[in-house]
Amino acid sequence: MNIAFIAHDAKKKLMQNLCIAYRGILAKHGLYATGTTGRLIEEVTALNIHKYLAGPIGGEEQLGAMIEQNQIDLVIFFRDPFGARSNEPDINKVIRLCDIHNVPLATNIASAELLLKSLERGDLEWREMYR
Repeated sequence: MNIAFIAHDAKKKLMQNLCIAYRGILAKHGLYATGTTGRLIEEVTALNIHKYLAGPIGGEEQLGAMIEQNQIDLVIFFRDPFGARSNEPDINKVIRLCDIHNVPLATNIASAELLLKSLERGDLEWREMYR
């Protein structure tokens, strides 16, 4: 399975902690991230992550293109609900694309943990048939 990670600045530490806690599960999958988020995850986990541009300068668009091409199976997108973003249309596009292409999406730690545990159990194998 291919997993994408996006985290706004206020949520990057939370993303690092999630990836530390679930490193064993994540190591078995293809990992993709926006630039800074990917670098920070790699620093604390030593996982191999394909990094795109930073989110505000096109990384979210690049991951969106992968979702459109049905190359991403799970998205963990920790958004800062209190910060206004100049790239809000790109943020909304990623969420909309997940809905259109039936890609499971977690936007907070609770849903991220549920999806990662489901992934470990094999509950998301339907994504391979969907592709």
